[in-house]
Amino acid sequence: MSLQIRKADVADCELILDFIKGLADYEKLSHEVVANPELLRENLFGPEPKAEVLIAEWDQQPAGFALFFHNFSTFLGRPGIYLEDLFVIPKFRAHGIGKGLLKRLAQLAVERKCGRLEWSVLDWNQPAIDFYVNVGAAPMDEWTVYRLTGDKLSDFAKS
Repeated sequence: MSLQIRKADVADCELILDFIKGLADYEKLSHEVVANPELLRENLFGPEPKAEVLIAEWDQQPAGFALFFHNFSTFLGRPGIYLEDLFVIPKFRAHGIGKGLLKRLAQLAVERKCGRLEWSVLDWNQPAIDFYVNVGAAPMDEWTVYRLTGDKLSDFAKS
């Protein structure tokens, strides 16, 4: 058995959506998924891509993905990589696939001269928290994420 990690291409939009749905199901957030292949095609592979995706294959079978994009640290004066989603199909877990994806992202961060690699994790997701701590990541305890979406985003933009 072997692990291969490759950059996704436009032909992977359906597969990426399947991974997104798998992650949403795991997080009990399936009702929030409105993404579709057309939106992914436009936003990941269009003229101005907004994010990138890595696909993990185990023994030539799609096994997981990582979706990420660049952010910027004003304090460091350098870009960073923000990992939006990392998901491994349950039957492929415990093979080092998640660690392989995270390691490849760390390599990209170093290659791209980024100052950091960061992500968020749900408070209840202890397996993920344990995994991240095991690779040396530290929680940002004094930070809280805020979000504007939907009507509140539109209303505020118009105000």
